[in-house]
Amino acid sequence: MIKAAEKASKSVIRDFGEVEKLQVSKKGPRDFVTKTDKHVEKILIEELSKTKKNYSFLSEEVGSIKNKDKDNIWIIDPIDGTTNFLHGIPHFAICVALEYKKEIISGLIYDPIKDEMFYAEKNKGAYLNNQRLRVSNKNLIDECLFSSNHEGVKFSNLNMRYSGCSALDLAYVASGRLDGFFHNKINIWDVAAGALLVEEAGGVVNDLDKFEQNNIDIRASSSAINGKMLENLKNF
Repeated sequence: MIKAAEKASKSVIRDFGEVEKLQVSKKGPRDFVTKTDKHVEKILIEELSKTKKNYSFLSEEVGSIKNKDKDNIWIIDPIDGTTNFLHGIPHFAICVALEYKKEIISGLIYDPIKDEMFYAEKNKGAYLNNQRLRVSNKNLIDECLFSSNHEGVKFSNLNMRYSGCSALDLAYVASGRLDGFFHNKINIWDVAAGALLVEEAGGVVNDLDKFEQNNIDIRASSSAINGKMLENLKNF
């Protein structure tokens, strides 16, 4: 997973430099970014297939690819935070997760611009560039910082940030930079890797398998603040 993400990142970084130039053109960068998304996906599928030839895939761009092994499924989001990428904002990530019999057992979120590699394995912890991660232990909600990518939604009792990249939001919860993340109607490839990161860093995530893969209401936070966060989200 790490090698595949690192190889794909070279294309992402190169193309991001081109996007910044395209911002001033009349045509704009949208078509170019769509091609980047598909190219990164192609690299990830090719690299992951080299060692696990029979594993199946679920990806944002191509959808489901059913191979001989249907119990093991790679879940891919080539660029999470595409709108940021499109506008030349350096906050996006490559996401890969492995699902085995409906359970996420490993996950990776790579921020190629900051060179931050977040990864986790079931029951083996969560890491950032080989450093063990733990969620925050703050328990006063006024001191906590939350994120959601629901633009324009106001939560009066929560200190909010809107980053435009759900995967990195979850990685930041796992690393204690954020205290919680929530979002309604989100896709599995946006949250699969990040949900495992949060859990392996000692946090709490709602049961994603209760939802359809493209219609998930996610709630993720440190265990210390989870109850208070959910209380604030009762009507959300």
